[in-house]
Amino acid sequence: MTDFSVLDNPVLSALTGPHARFAERHGQVLRYPAEIGPFLALPDRPDETTWRDLAEFAGPGAEVVVTAGTVAPPADWEVLAEFQAVQMIDDGVVAAPDDEAVRLGPDDVPEMLDLVKRTEPGPFRERTIELGTYLGIRRDGKLAAMAGERMRPPGWTEISAVCTDPAFRGQGLGGRLVRAVAAVIRERGDTPFLHATATNPAVGLYESLGFRVHRRPVFVATRVPCLEPA
Repeated sequence: MTDFSVLDNPVLSALTGPHARFAERHGQVLRYPAEIGPFLALPDRPDETTWRDLAEFAGPGAEVVVTAGTVAPPADWEVLAEFQAVQMIDDGVVAAPDDEAVRLGPDDVPEMLDLVKRTEPGPFRERTIELGTYLGIRRDGKLAAMAGERMRPPGWTEISAVCTDPAFRGQGLGGRLVRAVAAVIRERGDTPFLHATATNPAVGLYESLGFRVHRRPVFVATRVPCLEPA
């Protein structure tokens, strides 16, 4: 039976589940290594100790994004930005391998980083590729589009880094790669899901591919205050 509750706090579910090998921990706070991504996890109901753990882990003045449900930072933490997102789940995606899609590996990372820098699909760093399968489509030897796997709460796998070089947009490459990555996820026995900002035009594409909105989390970017002696 599908467990939807693990999607309420997907970073925590992933780092205490299938991605436990990546977890860095300080007290009650877990995170991925910085070279993989900026994602951290708090308990569903963080207390004063949790916030101190996070402050010590991140360091004074650091910027962090709170992703655990509707958790609000303490009053002395500066809120830098809030943004509405959508969490979308597979609701009839026609997953299918793509003959033109190739598996991307460590040697492709510099080109992947360049594509991400130019298209801004979301966080992708030097070691993000270690989280799962990444597929790309090349045109004349150039990486034209890519998509891959990121967080893995039990029973689920997030599709992420969906991006297309501006020179190759309008050809349906992103949709093809989403379906191809979804096929990899389904073959493993997981269910695909993804995140996007609520204003991202790609939300319409994902809906047309068979995803539906499951949750509308609000992410809060906040700055760690200077620590006082314990």
